[in-house]
Amino acid sequence: MRAARLFLFVLPFAVGFGEQALALDPSSVASSAHAKSPREFFSMGFAAYKRGEKAEALEALQQAADLGHAGARWKLGQMYAEGDGVKEDDFEAFKMFEEIVRDQEDDTATSPNAAYVASAVVALAEYMRNGIPGTPIAADPTQARQLYAHAATYFGDAQAQFELGRMLLAGEGGRPNPPQAARWLQLAAKKGYAKAEALLGYLLFDGETISLRAEPARGLAMLTRALKAAPDKDKEWIRPLQEEAFSLSSESERRMAIASAEKIGADAP
Repeated sequence: MRAARLFLFVLPFAVGFGEQALALDPSSVASSAHAKSPREFFSMGFAAYKRGEKAEALEALQQAADLGHAGARWKLGQMYAEGDGVKEDDFEAFKMFEEIVRDQEDDTATSPNAAYVASAVVALAEYMRNGIPGTPIAADPTQARQLYAHAATYFGDAQAQFELGRMLLAGEGGRPNPPQAARWLQLAAKKGYAKAEALLGYLLFDGETISLRAEPARGLAMLTRALKAAPDKDKEWIRPLQEEAFSLSSESERRMAIASAEKIGADAP
């Protein structure tokens, strides 16, 4: 099933939102649209953003978004989600991401807009997973899991593969399936996604959770490499897992792990 049709099935109430915030006067937009293409408006907005002129960027990006430019909608969604040059508004960000998914129903992993669509699906999954207080978007882990599965399957998105693995492992949004979780984590780890490599390494360390033969040296090596590669914010939860595995390892397992940490491949468990 294609991304847009999946999402319209999941969130039928999301279609038909009112006017977007910061939209220009209709007559102005109409007259400008005759002069410039969506790509030109997007280029203007992106250039203004890089110059630090956020108000000008928002105006141009909004015009491009109104004309259906996926990149402009994605950038606006990011700006609203982060409060970047505009008041933080997760519901407005949600609507921008929803428009991308709804209007790009024929996109695949090889389509020009694939990166925008995949990122939008992942963002929507996160919003559905946690909900947006004070809006119609209530937490729905089941729908979030479906969205992550779509981005993971059809777009090969590493973040979606990692989050889907976590949900399958914990039984969040459906029945737990640790072996399947390990497979998704392995796919994300192959792409160099440090968080997936860390969690997979921890699972491989004893093997019991995912019903596989324990591989302590390999698991510790993956944890060690992930700890080194991960951003600082992720090191906070990876380090305790790595230290736990290290403390439980034998001396020979530690030597093997240290020796292979730099070259270990994220092969299938």
